Amino acid sequence: MNWDIIQAPHGLAPPNPLKVRVQSIPARHFFPEHAHDWHQMVYSISGVLTVTTQTGSVVISPEQAAWLPTGLSHKVGSMFGAEFRSLWISGRIPSGLAGDRPTLFGVSPLLKALIIEAARIEDAAEEEGYAGRITQLILDQLQRATPISTALPWPRSQALVHLCEALYVDPADPTEMDAWASKLGMSERTLARRFQSETGMSLRTWRRRLRLFRAIELLGGGLDVTRTALELGYGSTSAFIYAFRQELGSSPQAYMRGESASA
Repeated sequence: MNWDIIQAPHGLAPPNPLKVRVQSIPARHFFPEHAHDWHQMVYSISGVLTVTTQTGSVVISPEQAAWLPTGLSHKVGSMFGAEFRSLWISGRIPSGLAGDRPTLFGVSPLLKALIIEAARIEDAAEEEGYAGRITQLILDQLQRATPISTALPWPRSQALVHLCEALYVDPADPTEMDAWASKLGMSERTLARRFQSETGMSLRTWRRRLRLFRAIELLGGGLDVTRTALELGYGSTSAFIYAFRQELGSSPQAYMRGESASA
């Protein structure tokens, strides 16, 4: 199934120092490759985004954002639809993130609330410097941002995209690699090699990462731990909690409360 293009807006004034972009992205729509004369924080308050740069493609959830420095070519889209709340930030503004390369980082509940508020007052009349204080708090939060490695790498070739989309929709799918290779018309060895090349990890490791990623997404959407475990195909709630703790160092409940070291 093809994706449709969203035309990026033209002629907009640069951020001074910050501008919030608000847009609903329909399922399977994307902004084609482009670059800005300012930094961009790619983020959605709901739904997942696919972000592609020369370093590869990743899928990020509403608990994650991508920092794209000035001049970096990129594409942004959504597989299932998303509420886009992207930030444009003046290139003169420093952050705690690597300034010259794309970086993924976690979005705290405070930063999310600040972004939502900044979007709400974007075109409102100034209220005794209130907008400026919100902007400064956002910039302060970016100074404290810490890079993460829990985003989901995404392949580029159509065959592997088809595989990953199917597993994303049904992370409990038990289909093994040999069966997937047969469906895609390639040998198991070729599938393993291509998957490693395009995502930087084996299919088995990617599926573990997918389950973790979807767990955070489902829990963040209000699903309880038991239902999340079933949705992801775990044999029991305790098996899910153990796997989650092994990956992130805390229970699912503690992670969602922001009590883990990586949150």
